[in-house]
Amino acid sequence: MKQKLFMLAISLLGFVAVKANNGGPGDGKKDELNGTVVHSDTKKPLKDVSVTAVLVSKKEKIVFTEENGTYAFDELKPGTYKFIFEKAGFKKITKEKVVIKTNEAFQLNIEMITQNDFDILPSPFHFTDF
Repeated sequence: MKQKLFMLAISLLGFVAVKANNGGPGDGKKDELNGTVVHSDTKKPLKDVSVTAVLVSKKEKIVFTEENGTYAFDELKPGTYKFIFEKAGFKKITKEKVVIKTNEAFQLNIEMITQNDFDILPSPFHFTDF
């Protein structure tokens, strides 16, 4: 019985060591960017937000947020990126000059604002005194 427990413990330690070396989402592996997108008022996660990574005016990758509002980019080329967050009914958010370095993880959390149907603008019929 002791031998079986010992073998089980060794197997478990081996699994943990392999998992630590291989990593998983959010573990800081090479060129990874991840984060969460939430509603600015309710703080609830937003699903299906389009997140576009642009490097030097060229779209590199597009991902969508999960049910819990999370997203992740793996193995982006090192460089300075612009990230664009878009979802119907919400104002588009652009984050410029995000530097991605080799072997460094980066987290970018976003709060999106609901797009109003009618934004208040100055009237074109506003006259001033002559």
